[in-house]
Amino acid sequence: MAELITIPVSVFETTINYARPAIPVWSEKRATIVQAIFESLSPWNPNVDDIEIRTAGKLSEQGINFKLPLKRASFFFGPASCTFTQDSASWETAEETLKILGAALGALVESSDIRLSARRTAISLHIQPRTTRFVDLIKPFVPPQLAALESGAILTMASVVKWEDRKITIDGSGVIANAVYLKFERDFDAGVAFEEITHQLKRDEEVLFGILGVQEDVG
Repeated sequence: MAELITIPVSVFETTINYARPAIPVWSEKRATIVQAIFESLSPWNPNVDDIEIRTAGKLSEQGINFKLPLKRASFFFGPASCTFTQDSASWETAEETLKILGAALGALVESSDIRLSARRTAISLHIQPRTTRFVDLIKPFVPPQLAALESGAILTMASVVKWEDRKITIDGSGVIANAVYLKFERDFDAGVAFEEITHQLKRDEEVLFGILGVQEDVG
């Protein structure tokens, strides 16, 4: 029987590269783009004081960040890419998440010469078992050669597997007591719709939960 878990922390993030850098978004077109995105987010009550200008770091890291505190979401755009982030993300709120993302992306594209390209997605979860220790969930992933080095109890472990377009991280949570940190990342081509991406990420989560032997307690 699967171990029941809660998910006290969950974060969804997607970064979308541009087909080529768009320097005008950081110069003469910036105000037009900011106004367009701000208006596109009007159904979620944006506040002008929640717009941040980032000037630190390399030029590719600089840009404008819009926060929607009530939705725990943000949208950032710069000269090379844009990023959408949502805390406390869930499959129940995925439809609204896609609406917010779609509105911001639509306004960005329509108010500029930007062509969106490949997109990188990541879901980060801190999962807390109801009745067992977190280390018992991740112990099967410890290589037996390493486990044999000591006779004492294993306190924690980390496992990272990376493919060309996918990455999975399993670790002990450094934020939540007695919890597992699970992060799964996947890259998609420009032509893949976000609805399809959502379905793929949900399948990824289901498979990983099956491997860990856990099931979210939604009761």
